[in-house]
Amino acid sequence: MIASLIDGRKGHDGERVEMAYKTRVGSLDNYEKGVIELDDDLRKYAFSNIFEVAGTAQPFERVAVVQNLEYTAEVVRSEGESGWYAAPHDEFAIVMDGEITFNFVQLADDQVPSHEGGAIRLGAKPNGPNMGRVIARRGHQVLLPKGAAYQLVSGQPSVAILQTVDGPETVKRWSEICVTGGEKVQ
Repeated sequence: MIASLIDGRKGHDGERVEMAYKTRVGSLDNYEKGVIELDDDLRKYAFSNIFEVAGTAQPFERVAVVQNLEYTAEVVRSEGESGWYAAPHDEFAIVMDGEITFNFVQLADDQVPSHEGGAIRLGAKPNGPNMGRVIARRGHQVLLPKGAAYQLVSGQPSVAILQTVDGPETVKRWSEICVTGGEKVQ
C-alpha cells in the first residue's frame, strides 16, 4: 500500500496510524479549493489556490502568492501575447496549466535593467538578436535569464508560476487571495 510507505504516524493512543494522501493536480478550468489541515492557530498561516488567483487575474498580471523577504512566487495568467519583460537577475517560470511559448531576445549591455529587482515591462520588442523560444507545457520549467527580454504567448488561457524578486510588475492582493481557517485575510 503506497499510503503506508508515505506516512505511518502515531495516533493519540500511541498506535501507528496509516495516513493516505492523494495528490490532485488542478487546472484553470478544474480545481478543488483546498483546506488547511494544521493542529495550530490557523491565523498564523496563509493559503491560496493558484488556479483561483489566475482565474480572477487579468492576462499577464503577476500576482504574488508567496513572499519570503524580497523573493516572490507570482502567478500569471497567460492568454494571447504579452508585452516584453526583462529583469536584472535570472527568473524561473513553471507552467502549471496549458501551454506557453516563451520568446527571447538578447539585450545589449546598456538595455539590461539596473533597478533592484523584479521584472519590468519594456515599451516594445527590443532590437537585439532573437535567442529562440521555448514551448512549455504543464510541469515544464523555463529559465528567464538576465540579459534577455522575454515574451509569453499562449493560444488558450494558461497558468505559470514565476520565481522572481518583488518588483515593479508584482501585484499584491493578500487580503483578496489568502485564506486562513476558511476566512479571507483582513
